[in-house]
Amino acid sequence: MQITMSKHQGLGNDFLVYDIRQGLPFTSGDPDAQWATFVRNWCDRRFGVGADGVLLLGREGTNQLTMVLYNADGSRAEISGNGIRCLVQAAYWQDQHNGAVTYVVNTDAGVRTVDVLEGSPTSNVAHISVGMGVVSDIAEPANWAALQCNPDRPVRHLSLGNPHSVVSVEDVADVNLQTLGELVPHVNLEIVAPGPEAHAITMRVHERGSGITLACGSGACASAVAAKAWGFVPASAPEVLVHMDGGDARVRIDAATSEATLIGPSVFIANVVFDV
Repeated sequence: MQITMSKHQGLGNDFLVYDIRQGLPFTSGDPDAQWATFVRNWCDRRFGVGADGVLLLGREGTNQLTMVLYNADGSRAEISGNGIRCLVQAAYWQDQHNGAVTYVVNTDAGVRTVDVLEGSPTSNVAHISVGMGVVSDIAEPANWAALQCNPDRPVRHLSLGNPHSVVSVEDVADVNLQTLGELVPHVNLEIVAPGPEAHAITMRVHERGSGITLACGSGACASAVAAKAWGFVPASAPEVLVHMDGGDARVRIDAATSEATLIGPSVFIANVVFDV
């Protein structure tokens, strides 16, 4: 069977998009287990194509999509703010849209509305806004005490349908994020420092199932909520600019509903064709 996937990146957080209308690349066995094996092979950066995850793109109607996300290690995740932009860009290109259009995407975290603000069938870049849903508090993850955070250090454990732990630090470059992230592998761990601009924060992330990545869209939203609560940015700021290793995202938080909106680019890299 020959398959085609498109590769995209959102601020350096890269994904392979597989249109499930091509059919399944396997004929038997547990689907999650079979996909996990393929995903691990495809995402390997030395022996495969290389990516932080694989997105399964399905269709439910006009501009109505489904998204299933597998992390690089084969585990299934509920949502990805960068990934959903990549998925929508792939659909946008297939549909030959030009200019602004809205998609509704059914994910494991619920339904998300995604607006392509700017794009064309001939441009590799689409600028996209995602309604990421309500940001809510959750319990601290298992083994959290192993991080030995100073009890006076600001910490928030938050969910956007997937779990995040946000930790305030003085300098995001002066932290062994790999070691800390491996202590709490079942949560996305964000370290955050204020600035440098008055309405901005700087963030690094160790993602569940993928390790250190250049950006995390849902993590940017969780970090923006924490930063506003801690006074890192003015409560009146309409947007929080989130600086990450792969680039900058903009986050809006509705003060009344705690709903987050994530705004950033998706960039098409290449189509990949091979036999399975």
